[in-house]
Amino acid sequence: MNAPERSGDGMTEQISDMPRSLSEQAYDVIRRDILLGFLMPEEKLRIETVSERYGIGAVPVREALNRLSAEGLVQRQNQRGFFVAPLEIDDLEELVKTRIQLETLALRESIACGGEDWEEDLVLAFHRLARTSRLLPPEAAHEKSEEWDIRHNEFHRLLISRCGSRWLQGFCATMMDQAVRYRNISMNINASPARREGAPAEHQAILDAVLARDADLACTLLADHYNGTLAALRAPEN
Repeated sequence: MNAPERSGDGMTEQISDMPRSLSEQAYDVIRRDILLGFLMPEEKLRIETVSERYGIGAVPVREALNRLSAEGLVQRQNQRGFFVAPLEIDDLEELVKTRIQLETLALRESIACGGEDWEEDLVLAFHRLARTSRLLPPEAAHEKSEEWDIRHNEFHRLLISRCGSRWLQGFCATMMDQAVRYRNISMNINASPARREGAPAEHQAILDAVLARDADLACTLLADHYNGTLAALRAPEN
């Protein structure tokens, strides 16, 4: 989602060029830290504190927080300011259910429409993901690899990238971000990032089904993959 354009004369637009650029920077770093779990659910985001943390002025920080609020990663409460959006297991269950409904639709369309170039991109993305460790070296054993998150998202986004609908891809991308946040925060709290040891084999099976153009199997495997992650995230609650 692009930030709203400011109205006004040419001078106003020129003056606002730098704040918009800084706003993009603030948006990127705050969003990253929310998704990685460095900013925890319901944590208060004081403008001054956030500005000092990232070395970015108060105005672009406020613009970034408003944008993240529109995306559901931040909440703005009247008279109280900004907070990192909370996480609830019931919301996660609804998220996974809706994600499966939309992504299997997008995957089915991608399998029907994707060509050899799409297959090649998927194979490359899978191999990049498979070669990337989810954990940093032993001296940082409890920290996550941001590169793994990037590779993982790349593979899943490519799976649905030929569905022919930018709206569908956009909705799926938003849900993917929320799912990443749940997963990372769960890993932070429970210190058990190896819980989903079967995930690499699941990615391989999904890829094989896609390359075989077996839409029914690919969609079933994708649904099982997400439900498996949901079960792992729910485990501490049981």
